[in-house]
Amino acid sequence: MRRLRRCKILATLGPASADKKTIAALHDAGADVFRINMSHADHAGMRARIAMIREVEKEAGRPIGVLIDLQGPKLRIGEFASGPVALAHGALFTLDDDPTPGDATRVHLPHPEILAALEPGHVVLIDDGKVRLHIVEKTDRKAVARVDVAGRISNRKGVSLPDTEIPVAAMTEKDRADLDAGLEAGVDWVAVSFVQRPEDVAEVKKIARGRALVLAKIEKPQAISRLAEIIEQSDALMVARGDLGVEMPLEKVPGLQKRITRMTRRVGKPVVVATQMLESMIVSPVPTRAEVSDVATAVFEGADAVMLSAESAAGQYPVEAVATMNRIAEEVETDSVYRSVIAAQRGAAPDPTGADAIAVAARDVAETLDLKAICAWTASGSTALRIARERPAPPIVALTPKADTARRLALVWGVHALVTKDASDVDDMARRACKFTNREGFSKEGDRIIVVAGVPFGTPGATNMIRIAFTGPEN
Repeated sequence: MRRLRRCKILATLGPASADKKTIAALHDAGADVFRINMSHADHAGMRARIAMIREVEKEAGRPIGVLIDLQGPKLRIGEFASGPVALAHGALFTLDDDPTPGDATRVHLPHPEILAALEPGHVVLIDDGKVRLHIVEKTDRKAVARVDVAGRISNRKGVSLPDTEIPVAAMTEKDRADLDAGLEAGVDWVAVSFVQRPEDVAEVKKIARGRALVLAKIEKPQAISRLAEIIEQSDALMVARGDLGVEMPLEKVPGLQKRITRMTRRVGKPVVVATQMLESMIVSPVPTRAEVSDVATAVFEGADAVMLSAESAAGQYPVEAVATMNRIAEEVETDSVYRSVIAAQRGAAPDPTGADAIAVAARDVAETLDLKAICAWTASGSTALRIARERPAPPIVALTPKADTARRLALVWGVHALVTKDASDVDDMARRACKFTNREGFSKEGDRIIVVAGVPFGTPGATNMIRIAFTGPEN
């Protein structure tokens, strides 16, 4: 199954997409990677969904990526004695360590480490920012806040702290158990929520030990100040605009999306744009014009993937949402402006390594000679990633002996991955590359392709050769 677009689609599974028939329909409609949100899935449910995805993968004959999204630390207020309370503008409201049910003047904050980290002037957002306060007084056992944005709050509503570095790890005990279960089940990607510092990603990578790649979700202001370090530590990034838009002024999010996308692309790592992309399709069979433009902007920006959350997990039109996103990406990538926008974003010199220089050379040769495809032999996926970083005009066909590598590459811009045995010599490499590009519809007899590989074969990270090959009839 060949996609007619370079940008990939990441679809979340949930109650609306919990059976094999729907998963197959989502894949047919355009989903390349499936996300399982561990905030709403138990281990048995996760394993059942992965088993169904693998069945669909086998029937489709195409590698499908699986990503689990760890819940991360959830900060919540305590409970109220008499139900929801209304906080008036300018009123004082106390967050304290007293577990007694609260009232309109106070409530328990069952996170002593957070209470200790709050300082006068820090902003506190409750219920996704619907109520906004700032701290005016602080002691060891309580923080007194003034209400800036009035509203009603109720039991165990979420708390966001845009000015406070939370002195807790991004992984909870639940996350550790979920991670172990996911790795045992064979997931390809692990998303880490509420990343604040590179150490949050390093902790997950230490446990994963290469069994899955690690994606950092950028959704807290604290992560922005250490973005370069987090990118270096991560295998991929996600612009998680939902929580980012709660903890930062909304008008800053579009600029941050571009900044994160370009910084991540510059180092050759996948970047995903997520949250509310086709939100109205949860209840409507068609999106708004603004949503279409939002998805198109991410595609024009060269994002590796765009993501659906509730649209495919709990919406009334999950398959239609994926199909709509697929059509938008296809249309953008055939627009006459698209290639000029992508080309204008290049600029940065490659890293001074032989593998990176060959990736740039492969792009330039392929575009200069109008070759039909760039075929990369890769064991770890790094060769395909380096070529994808250059955003070449021809499609990238990645040939790998490892199924897990092919599945991980399902998230990467422009890469069509195939699992096959490694090449035996240079002639076999070229012959079989031509065979596969013909078979998959990227070329036909008499066309030319470029082949990128490392010699000796099967050596990870040894990209050191390019070759132009003429395609002929399949053997």
